[in-house]
Amino acid sequence: MHSSLAEGLAGLAERIRQITVRVHGRGSGHGSGVIWRPDGHIVTSAHVASRLATVVLSDDRAFETAVIACDPERDLAAIKVDAGPLPAAAIGDSDALRVGDMVFAVGHPFGGTGTLTAGIVHRVRRRDGPSDRRWVEADVHVAPGNSGGPLVDAHGRVIGINAMVAGGVALAVPSNVVERFLSDADARARLGGAGRPGVGHRRPA
Repeated sequence: MHSSLAEGLAGLAERIRQITVRVHGRGSGHGSGVIWRPDGHIVTSAHVASRLATVVLSDDRAFETAVIACDPERDLAAIKVDAGPLPAAAIGDSDALRVGDMVFAVGHPFGGTGTLTAGIVHRVRRRDGPSDRRWVEADVHVAPGNSGGPLVDAHGRVIGINAMVAGGVALAVPSNVVERFLSDADARARLGGAGRPGVGHRRPA
């Protein structure tokens, strides 16, 4: 039983690492990102990305790219790399999360590569209104460099983007909020607009 559990966690960690990238913003810092779509759309934190960024994939290929959408209020940014079909994240329904659900965080803290920590959902904080500011709170250990990386459930589905630590608890932007952010960005692109690059001012993970 113990061996099967260990093998299962190792396999889960490897799958998550495949969809987690390193993001180096120009003059703003470094962190992680999630391959959200196979065409190279990557989601990260606004306080990690800047107008130009370097993305390093799990196979160590590096790409210079520009931020295509940014929302400092929700602490989200979208970038895109032209790297052919990529392994993309399976996206979970963050509205279905319950307190006590097991979750995992993967990122690149302090120069590490693909570190994984485990915990449980502490609280799902919802706030209605135009800002759409919501958080998944979990007792996973995150550190500088984890920002923008995935928070996933026990099935390997991304249910949040790690953003910061508050009161010793990790806060992640729920996956459903990320989906709305990308939908808004797609709508602006169809109308010929552009995302508003910027850097958030929060206490990053």
